[in-house]
Amino acid sequence: VKTMNKEIRTIDLLTTPEIAGLQLRHFAGEADYPAMVTLLNRCSEADALDYVTTLDGLKFDYSHLINSDPAQDMIMAEVNGQLVGYGRVYWHQEAEGPWVYGHVGRIDPRWRRQGLGRAILDYNQQRLRAIAAGHKSTGPLHFAADVSNDAAETGTLALLQQDGYKPIRYFFKMVRPDLDHIPDLPLPAGLEIRPALPEHYAAIVAANLEAFQDHWGITANPEEELTVEMLTSSPVFDPTIWQVAWDGNEIAGMVLNYIDRNENEKYGRQWGYTEEICVRRPWRQRGLAKALIARSLQVLKERGMSQTALFVDADNISGALRLYETMGYQVIRRSSQFRKPLD
Repeated sequence: VKTMNKEIRTIDLLTTPEIAGLQLRHFAGEADYPAMVTLLNRCSEADALDYVTTLDGLKFDYSHLINSDPAQDMIMAEVNGQLVGYGRVYWHQEAEGPWVYGHVGRIDPRWRRQGLGRAILDYNQQRLRAIAAGHKSTGPLHFAADVSNDAAETGTLALLQQDGYKPIRYFFKMVRPDLDHIPDLPLPAGLEIRPALPEHYAAIVAANLEAFQDHWGITANPEEELTVEMLTSSPVFDPTIWQVAWDGNEIAGMVLNYIDRNENEKYGRQWGYTEEICVRRPWRQRGLAKALIARSLQVLKERGMSQTALFVDADNISGALRLYETMGYQVIRRSSQFRKPLD
């Protein structure tokens, strides 16, 4: 994403909130990042997301966008030159056939319920209709929007429901409240844990993509969603705490643990994340996932963590929710994806 070296282009909508000093414009490149970081952290506080956005993290995210051109696909809302909200659109085709046209909207908590959410939603849908018109799609077309905390983002829920969106899928954030009494679960016979070395990264990515290929919402081109470069350039990349199980020359399963130092410092806690938990089909139903999680808990405890967290699809076909409950995790937050037909 390069900074635009030309005059910022403004946006005119059919219905614009009557807010003195309001200007709706296109994205101005990296010059917008600092204000976006401030806005996102204010939203996180207001919506009880316990998530920290950093400048490096935002740069990472925007350097790996898929089917989203910020210069064309974003709307920025300023009041007297101060960023108070923005929207962005993206799209993908799911492996089962549907075309999904997604969008996000973020409003500074101090400027909510003044019509900005509606204005950004209208722009997002207008832009997505134009994008969809250029696609030779054969399957159903859907608008999609995510709500990160159903209990707190009541304004977003109301706006989406008023516009005809309906929840179609739920997700949970789960936390293991302590790292005491970690079960001692051996790996299935014939498997071993090996250090994750650079020469293994491509195989780890390939095994991960294969293991998740039948999960809900997987895209028609999942290899775009995770690459070796994306994995290794992540701000939380730390392969020394990964747990990757091998059966000879084959990867059987993995947990790609990470620690978000900025988040822990902000909230005065010591959390580790047990994520990308997956087992390839030939090695399922043998207790490998539980053994990998138990080892992950122990590794994170040794790194000074006192709790662990993860995110899970509530209707995961592999029964992941029940698995995590048996390993001591508890649901602390529910999020949703909403969709409606794109007419």
